[in-house]
Amino acid sequence: MKNKKVIFLLLMSFILILAACSGKKSSGPETPEIKEEDLENFNATGMPIVNEPVTLKFMAGQSALSSDNYNETLLWKTYEEMSNIHIDWELVPVDGREEKRNLALAGGTLPDVFYTMGMPNEDLLKYGQQEIFVKMNDLIEEYMPNLSALLEQYPEIRKGSTFPDGNMYSIPTVYDPEFTSVLLGSKGWIRKDWLEQLEMDMPETIDDFYNYLKAVKETDLNGNGKQDEIPYGATSISDLRNILKGAFGIGNKGVKHSYIDEDPESGDVRFYPISDGYKAELEFLNKLYSEGLIQENIYTIDANQSYSMGADGLYGSTVITSAETIYGEMGKNFVGLPALEGPAGKTYNKATSPLAHMGGFVVTKENKHIPETLRWLDYFYSEEGAKLFFMGIEGETFEVDENGDLQYLEKITNSSEGLTMEQELSKYITWLGGGYPGIVREATFKGAESLPSSIEAAGKLEPNMLDEVWPEFTYTVEENNKLSGLKADIHKYVDEMQDKFITGTEPLSKWDEYVNKVEKMGLEEYLEIQQAAYKRYKSN
Repeated sequence: MKNKKVIFLLLMSFILILAACSGKKSSGPETPEIKEEDLENFNATGMPIVNEPVTLKFMAGQSALSSDNYNETLLWKTYEEMSNIHIDWELVPVDGREEKRNLALAGGTLPDVFYTMGMPNEDLLKYGQQEIFVKMNDLIEEYMPNLSALLEQYPEIRKGSTFPDGNMYSIPTVYDPEFTSVLLGSKGWIRKDWLEQLEMDMPETIDDFYNYLKAVKETDLNGNGKQDEIPYGATSISDLRNILKGAFGIGNKGVKHSYIDEDPESGDVRFYPISDGYKAELEFLNKLYSEGLIQENIYTIDANQSYSMGADGLYGSTVITSAETIYGEMGKNFVGLPALEGPAGKTYNKATSPLAHMGGFVVTKENKHIPETLRWLDYFYSEEGAKLFFMGIEGETFEVDENGDLQYLEKITNSSEGLTMEQELSKYITWLGGGYPGIVREATFKGAESLPSSIEAAGKLEPNMLDEVWPEFTYTVEENNKLSGLKADIHKYVDEMQDKFITGTEPLSKWDEYVNKVEKMGLEEYLEIQQAAYKRYKSN
């Protein structure tokens, strides 16, 4: 009997050890304990969220396009009546968010929630581990059924939102993975009427595109007797680089990473600004710039000046969210440019992750109503909630047309006070300017990406889109500390040389010298950190 007892105890010890080893236990803070008495006023489903009114204090980033009094907008008046939760909004202009955040976190008065305050990932981890920000993992499962369903359907969003310690410290902003136009953002556009005048087909290759640009430069297409047509014009050159990356085989994991992608041969993280493909793209862009096919002042032009030139009909091509919304009537002459084939094939690498960003909704330790707060936000991940957030109330701000699509009323699109659509909308909603938590769906979002011309342009690009797009990676505190210095030096030098190579200020004969300098700036350590972050992301 004694031997049997010993064997039993040893067996049980072995089982416990196995359980401990196999358990996925994350380090870091504990989930706040929600006591039963804390839920007496709380309704787990339906509206209102609470029986007796509750007030929450939000520190919120305020866009220049937004109202100065959120509680007077239709959105938040309506939702307060529905939920029985009042929000005390402390509005902070966007350009002052960083200072205000830092003051609060350094010992000032914390709000219950940082809302649209653009909290950086490194701060989410730092203050999450200090238990200033609340750990969200179990709380999302418990109190946010709409978001939980999305995370279950699209596990890459949860993977990207999880920090190296295994925890989530914020609520993500999600772009519906089925909403291609918003994932692609700004797209290439080309003048269809000028193609017809030139008797040219839609470009399919980078050589076709070059030939079109050259023809625009050499032809008086606007018929004013001047050579003032600009083959390619925009507010910057970065988007042109992005739409061409696929043709040169670089940036193959999307635009969240401007310097790293996946090495096609090894499958490891690659620093592509020293690759042959990157050099080939710079050579092509230098050719365009040196021949006057790219707007000469593209590095210095003011956005409004660029928009005005597009509206005046001077641009033959551009990269922008919507030519129609920016260039007005003239923009209707533009159609979407397809993915262009180049030496590396025909993929379109300019796409963002469905995990748009993570810093839009952060709950702090001061919050005494966490279940109520999370249920309050979770509504906006539902179809009805997204409709309220982006469109307002049917009959007051929008109507349903004969096709079943939601459309803003004419009082918003054609203001009787002579206001722009954005100015008129700011009386009713607060999504303008971005940064909001929630989900952006095609059916309920009526920004530039939802216009028929934008949907059509996205449709052309969809067959050549990437199979996988990386979100931003998350790093440990130690990695962040090392990486910040390395990024500051390496990225700055790469950006400077990129511009010099394109404009010809530095000849591409200095390429090897440039590569050697990058490598000596700590590139090996930089890549080790990125590789570790990538492995964690894949295994989350």
